[in-house]
Amino acid sequence: MRLLKKKAEDIETQLPKSEGDSAASSHRLTLKQWDESDRPREKLEAQGAESLTLAELLAILIGSGSTKESAVELMRRVLGDCDNSIRQLGRMSVEALCSYKGFGKAKAITILAACELARRRAAEGADERQKMGSARDIFDYYRPRLEDKPTEEFHVMLLNQNLRLLKSVCIARGGITSTIVDVRLILREALLQHVPNIAVCHNHPSGSIRPSRHDDVLTEKISKAAELMDIRLIDHVIVGDGCYYSYQEEGKL
Repeated sequence: MRLLKKKAEDIETQLPKSEGDSAASSHRLTLKQWDESDRPREKLEAQGAESLTLAELLAILIGSGSTKESAVELMRRVLGDCDNSIRQLGRMSVEALCSYKGFGKAKAITILAACELARRRAAEGADERQKMGSARDIFDYYRPRLEDKPTEEFHVMLLNQNLRLLKSVCIARGGITSTIVDVRLILREALLQHVPNIAVCHNHPSGSIRPSRHDDVLTEKISKAAELMDIRLIDHVIVGDGCYYSYQEEGKL
């Protein structure tokens, strides 16, 4: 009897596993279980972080993919839908990321947190006392702060006599296409800091830098109101997707 039982067990171990058993065994393979050529952690340790692709770096954060693709393959697919842009990836919602097989809320939040850290690191590089002598200087300061915002924001720079930045203040936050700006709030900030110069800046979430009629009217109102207070508006810069529009450079100030 014991002999028959042992033979039955031997036969069972030789039988192929069902598809369900196979899927369960391969479910969410860890990084150590991947093929040697598909291990971003080991690659980073051996060759440095700069040797990894964006998909490989993000794969380290999520740790696993799905039953059909590794974390690297999953991130390649997600990035492909974002035109391989980390900015576009950072604009995705948790719900949008969770629509990909292999993504849960924890992974989605981890990816969005990483994108926000990248944005803040870029913003950290700006010197609070740097000179704002050109539209490019203003754009370089605000680009990491405004370029990826899903809604419009309007900021004022408070500048000393040498056009060095003393403080930047967000005056208004609005919708996707416009925001309501109170000129009195801009002048209030300038008067409180006793500054002789200001610059204003806002973003266009659409990525376009073409000023609207509303932008033109607002710029004129700010310029005239500032002039009455012996304050000079040196520029109004619109931040788009990797580019900018300057009222000063266009001869409209």
